[in-house]
Amino acid sequence: MDEQTASWREQGKPPMLFKRFAFGSYAQTRAFLDALAALSEETGQHPQNINFGTTYVNITLDAADGATLGEAERAFAARVDALAGSSG
Repeated sequence: MDEQTASWREQGKPPMLFKRFAFGSYAQTRAFLDALAALSEETGQHPQNINFGTTYVNITLDAADGATLGEAERAFAARVDALAGSSG
């Protein structure tokens, strides 16, 4: 685990990062999901799994090569964190 992904839960087999984001309202959740979609299109990276409710979003990022989490996944996780901070 490094500083970029310190707030994410890391799993080794299969290699993935997981984080739950909580929001105060549905509007904030929706804004975050819209920003996440735009970020995914911009970077070409997409979460393996997104699960959400009215005021939360669960995101799972997997290793692009299927073997190890690299700098690209960690940088993407950091950018997702930044989106959550700006969606409030």
